[in-house]
Amino acid sequence: MKKVLIITYYWPPSGGAGVQRWLKFAIYLHRNGVDPHILTVDPKYASYPQVDETLGRDIPADLKVYRTKSREILHLVSGIFGKEKVPYGGFTNIDTSSPLQRVMRFVRGNLFIPDARKGWNRYALKKAREIVTMNDIPAVITTGPPHSTHLVGMKLKRELGVRWIADFRDPWTDIYYYNDMLHTAPAKRKDSRLEKNVLLTADSVIANCNSNKELLIAKAGKEQAGKFCVITNGYDPDDFNVEVPPPREFVITWSGTMSGHYNPDVFFRALSCLQGRYPEVPFRFRVAGTITSTAERQIKEHNLDEIFDYRGYVSHDRLVEYLKGSSALLYIFPETENDRGVAGKLFEYLAAERPVIAIGPRDSDAAAIITECDAGKTFARDDEAGLIDYLSSLAEQFISGKDVTAGNGKHTKYTRENLTGHLIELL
Repeated sequence: MKKVLIITYYWPPSGGAGVQRWLKFAIYLHRNGVDPHILTVDPKYASYPQVDETLGRDIPADLKVYRTKSREILHLVSGIFGKEKVPYGGFTNIDTSSPLQRVMRFVRGNLFIPDARKGWNRYALKKAREIVTMNDIPAVITTGPPHSTHLVGMKLKRELGVRWIADFRDPWTDIYYYNDMLHTAPAKRKDSRLEKNVLLTADSVIANCNSNKELLIAKAGKEQAGKFCVITNGYDPDDFNVEVPPPREFVITWSGTMSGHYNPDVFFRALSCLQGRYPEVPFRFRVAGTITSTAERQIKEHNLDEIFDYRGYVSHDRLVEYLKGSSALLYIFPETENDRGVAGKLFEYLAAERPVIAIGPRDSDAAAIITECDAGKTFARDDEAGLIDYLSSLAEQFISGKDVTAGNGKHTKYTRENLTGHLIELL
């Protein structure tokens, strides 16, 4: 049986989208004759922004999971100020205008390179050496963020000669909130040097979409392009095998983190216009995740506070119910130069088979997938009229009594099982 060591910081009971990629890969690898060994952090020492106990229930009893201690500044922050002060991606739960938070971001960006969870590395490396040696494991996969985890894989390759695959769930120095870390020029150079060393040393590099793959190849050099591949995120059909009645209200759901980089104002303007155009329709804008205080202020400015339904972070089970019980699903790209990738939630949007309202670049990977699957439409930020027309067409379907759905069936290529098949080929 083929053996592989997967080193991932995020694993149940951690919540969030970052957990599911390798949780599902591990489960389907196990079902398909591969023997995955999982190395992760002990929850008592971890600094998870979110916790979801339900994610761990599908882990096979005989899947080998090893947990180690860690020593992290964010764990200290959690202990002193509370778990709610551990930053989410994009700092949606942090007041970035606060002088104290600005100092903390500067410290994290310049004293903890590449990230504030690198304190796990010394424990992870020691345990990984033991696991690889004791079990004669020929291949190791590291997944980031946190990208400090890749430094463990690099050392294992150099010390033990294992084959090493580096998986990039998100970009490293090109992540949309990178400049919010307030790096100095020397810190940026050090971070970029670590990133390039990882890309050059790894035997294979997995990106989660084509645009991120091209960003990484540009850093490593075109002569390295052959070792880069794309394995997207996906969805598990078993998770969506639940009956949810059609919504009695016209519910538009946002899932995940909406940081200050997302700029949702055009959507709020369009939704406000829609309310005036169809006063008989009971609209609701539901958020299952986090949004900034700026977005909440925009909601009030556009007189949407009465239809605003904020649920915060919810378990994955509940999220699936929300997605399937919606009339439409909102997807917004961060307003940055490089972000033309695909957020993992898009694939679960596809599985819910509700129209996707996407706002951002129409030449992005996500827009191409939405078009391929006939799952909705993508609108530029200056196309308010087009957005209103599309929302109107959905509202009229709702008024006519139709269940508002979307999709042509092509989304099934993105099931976790199919994607695991690509990973097995790579192994």
